[in-house]
Amino acid sequence: MTQELLRQVRLLDPISQVDRVGDLLIGEGQILEVSAHTRPSPPNINSRDCTGLVLAPGLVDLYSHADEPGFETRETLASLAAAAVGGGFTRLMLLPDTQPVLDHGNGIAWLQAHLPQGLPLQVKAWGAISQNLEGQQLVEFSDLVQAGVVGFSDGRPLQNLLLLRRFLEYLGPQAPPIALWPCQVSLAEQGVIREGLEALRLGLPEISTLAETTALATLIEMVALVKTPIHIMRVSTARSVALLKAAKAEGLPITASTTWMHLLGNSQSLGNYDVNWRLDPPVGTVADQEALISGIETGVIDAISIDHHAYTYEEKTVAFSEAPPGAIGLELALPLLWDSFVNSGRWSALTLWRALSTQPSQCLHQVPAVLQAGHPAELVLFDPQQTWQIDPQSLHSLSYNTPWQGQTLRGRVLKTWCPIPSMDPLK
Repeated sequence: MTQELLRQVRLLDPISQVDRVGDLLIGEGQILEVSAHTRPSPPNINSRDCTGLVLAPGLVDLYSHADEPGFETRETLASLAAAAVGGGFTRLMLLPDTQPVLDHGNGIAWLQAHLPQGLPLQVKAWGAISQNLEGQQLVEFSDLVQAGVVGFSDGRPLQNLLLLRRFLEYLGPQAPPIALWPCQVSLAEQGVIREGLEALRLGLPEISTLAETTALATLIEMVALVKTPIHIMRVSTARSVALLKAAKAEGLPITASTTWMHLLGNSQSLGNYDVNWRLDPPVGTVADQEALISGIETGVIDAISIDHHAYTYEEKTVAFSEAPPGAIGLELALPLLWDSFVNSGRWSALTLWRALSTQPSQCLHQVPAVLQAGHPAELVLFDPQQTWQIDPQSLHSLSYNTPWQGQTLRGRVLKTWCPIPSMDPLK
């Protein structure tokens, strides 16, 4: 296999706190050498001048939606995987809300057999907590663990608290990752915008902050009692950040994530009724957004998730309140977050990479990728200055449901490396 020498590239490694220019040599799926000085390039090495480019550990997405099987007109496993690679992701975790639901080992086996091969991407699936995601009866955990799930999540609010307590008690302190979405459905009702002045101005049905915070407070109390670690999905309010800060100060085994779009938008983003800002939970107020951004900076919120959810043009071409919630993001998150937070000087490049790579790995109980000799070459090469237009031709995703459609972005992934082929991702 031909070795690759990336010369004078900006090396980012959150684990070792490295942010400097150097050379890196790749061969046989491993990092062979990292040097602060330019080294000569022998004729048998594929050398590339990477001045101005960024090389860092591959990105890790905690949860996104797999539309195959069941909804292939939105997204196939092939297009989803290609979008992930195109966005710099080397690890992708899929929620179980396929059709049929991933609530048994056979479903995981089907997914494994139909994943595209040969891409530099590791793909794993969350196993459902409840049968058919109905929240009434627990799945056979041992069956799913044997099948190789990354952990357990329904990917939707679990309202049966007695069932949830039994589930946490059954798995115990050494449980695999458990991802829970705090939302009290009876308080959320049919709301599509966070309560506040913008909701009144736009005349849209609102969701109370209590829908999230009461559910989160309950989960925190449950963890305090049974000691089983959990991951909190889709944090969207300032009050939730405060609750998580207090829980972590008590030493409770809780990690948390927010989605990339909740960091970039707020209720004012809904001003033109763009259905691609229809999310669940909705983006918060300006104060909520600032609390989430600060939460990433302080570590109260551990990670940024993508929560990629494709929909067809027809599904989204409806009134705002009737539109299904969700947007694509695997190919867009890194350039938009980099431009908004790193280029603006709000975050260091290491802060962003920690939240998109290192911390998601740790939330999943996985070993993070690093830029050190002797370690697997799980890397992404990113050009923060390259511009490109978002249109169906430039995206790998089959769908186009994003608020940034038609716009020109700055920053693009050039290449990813991952030594483990996607043909055997769940073992």
